[in-house]
Amino acid sequence: MTDTLQTGMSRRSPSWPGTRTLAWATLVLLVIASVAAWVQGGDHGSVERVAIATAVEAQLAEGADRPADRARANTIRTPNATTSAHASSIREAFDTTGDLYAYAQSLEPAVRARDADAIWMVSRVYEYCSGFATAPAAFDRDTRVIGEMGMRGSAAMVAARERVSERCARFVPQDELTPRMIVLKRVEAAEAGSVAAEASLMAAGEPIKDTPEYKRELVERVRKSEDPEAYSALAPAMGIAASGKTEYTGEVAGTQFSELAWQLAACRLGMDCTSDSALMTSYCANGGICSSVPGQDFERFVFDAAVPRQGVDVINDMVDSLVGGKRALK
Repeated sequence: MTDTLQTGMSRRSPSWPGTRTLAWATLVLLVIASVAAWVQGGDHGSVERVAIATAVEAQLAEGADRPADRARANTIRTPNATTSAHASSIREAFDTTGDLYAYAQSLEPAVRARDADAIWMVSRVYEYCSGFATAPAAFDRDTRVIGEMGMRGSAAMVAARERVSERCARFVPQDELTPRMIVLKRVEAAEAGSVAAEASLMAAGEPIKDTPEYKRELVERVRKSEDPEAYSALAPAMGIAASGKTEYTGEVAGTQFSELAWQLAACRLGMDCTSDSALMTSYCANGGICSSVPGQDFERFVFDAAVPRQGVDVINDMVDSLVGGKRALK
């Protein structure tokens, strides 16, 4: 597969959200939409499904049919000797760097070496910066308009969008950080052994194998991995999308609360869910789902704005069952 990141970045000297809503940001949106009238949003998951279809059509145009593509995907490797410390270091850098272009460049040697976590994190850069990179001038213009509207939540949304603009400032449209490229990079990461990438593809409606046995086995692998990235990526697949599906019998699945529980479990397992995290920034910058309380992290935001009081114990019990009581929720 062509290394689209390297191709896009090679066009100029080093100087390189986001679309979480494009990939799997129905998480808070679904629940808040049902319990808080002030939230507005769309079916962003459908955008990625279109992107996947486009990617598959491109493969067909190159002479690959779906069975062959599935056979190729069946060769997904078991995670190699990449250590937890290595993965943690890569992920921490994504959370803390102010320059995601330089961060993505720094991962290129590992990407070329087929390091699963490095490829996955590059896909997260694609996702986070896509909204800005595809049209930087339009993105900044919209940010100014949002600020001038002076509506409730405008200040928070402007701050989030400015954060994206600053971290993604060195990307340009020619880098082609499109939904299709996000999907292709995640297929590459899954083939290299990333459970998180596999989970994200399943959440997008394009599992590596479209069988009940595979889906259940993947859920079990995600739980066994205790990988917060994988839990977060899988969350949309375990919400309403899983309702009535026998392969998820006995799992935390099938309701809006279960989707939230998987994301909260990711936070509990160590994913950055602070007020300035990629998670909170992308929800706010792209979907207008912003906390009205400065400094509020994802957990507090969920229990404050998205969950009715009688649902708190239900979600806490779900999260406990997913992570075995690691660190109490706030």
